[in-house]
Amino acid sequence: MAHDLANFLGDVGPIVFYLAVWGLVFAGTALFVGVFIPFITGDSLLFGAGILTGTHPELSIWVLAIGVGIAAVLGDQVGFWLGRRLGRPYLAARGGRWVQAGVRRAERFYELFGWWSVVISRYIPWGRVFIPPIAGISAMKYWRFFTANVVGALSWGVLITVIGYFAAVNPSVRPVAYIVAGVVILASIVAGARAWVLDRRSRRQQPSDEPEPRPLP
Repeated sequence: MAHDLANFLGDVGPIVFYLAVWGLVFAGTALFVGVFIPFITGDSLLFGAGILTGTHPELSIWVLAIGVGIAAVLGDQVGFWLGRRLGRPYLAARGGRWVQAGVRRAERFYELFGWWSVVISRYIPWGRVFIPPIAGISAMKYWRFFTANVVGALSWGVLITVIGYFAAVNPSVRPVAYIVAGVVILASIVAGARAWVLDRRSRRQQPSDEPEPRPLP
């Protein structure tokens, strides 16, 4: 990813590079792009952009990281607003069986974790896309969603970008940076696995004739 981004930077220059990274982060959640190309709108993009910023003096890590945080917050806010305004039909129209399976998984995830689901979902590709509109559909209070959105954007977007930067510029902290990046990726796997286990457990305990619980605000 860093190599591809370097080629792109050489072709378009710093301003367009910033706009492209921010646009991909925004579109990953706001426009459902992350459903189909999660690795180009998620962790790999941020870590690679951070590494590139550390090796190209014409780029600023502060400009990149702050812009990533803002783009991440705005993308989730758009998803939340669309869910609030358009309701469940908005998600029902998003693609085929595989996408709908992701929607159902995210609904269960939101039901299990509530406020924390907005934060944790930043580290899970399908969660980043589906949780914001589901929170809107479930009538989550705006300020509750906004606080979770900001915490998630800072802990995910800004953190991973800055980690990539330090992995490139400081050889002494490079091993630590890669360890932290590995922990972040591992945390996303653990969060997804925990949600799956809790979902399976609740399904086994639920009577077969009882309707599926709806997401709660």
